[in-house]
Amino acid sequence: MRVTCKEKGARRAPSPKWKNDLVLILALLAVLLLVGVCLLLTQKQGDMVRVSVNGQLYGVYPLHEDAMVDIVTEAGYNRLVIKDGQAYVEATDCPDAICASHRPINGTRESITCLPHGVVITIECDGQDGPDVVV
Repeated sequence: MRVTCKEKGARRAPSPKWKNDLVLILALLAVLLLVGVCLLLTQKQGDMVRVSVNGQLYGVYPLHEDAMVDIVTEAGYNRLVIKDGQAYVEATDCPDAICASHRPINGTRESITCLPHGVVITIECDGQDGPDVVV
């Protein structure tokens, strides 16, 4: 009696379609990794903390000076803390408090957003010596 590959439980070689899918996935992962590294390498340390409420400027504060800012709106309040060159929301009365659990920010292109109160806290460079993003 002759034993075939199927009877031994041997594996078949992957189909070319599966190989192409794997190549595509690996190429996409490589591109995403490259973009992530480029974003990390081009990020600058910010100088100013810009606070806006519902699209209107609320205030601009230096990042190198320690401060505590209470942002009071019709919807509630957020307490912004600027300390050791970083900014974070220490306390809020919004229902989900996602902004208070956000890690401290200090680089350009970083922000903390409180959607229930319409508060957006962003880090900017004082000089704005070039475009933020080139498309």
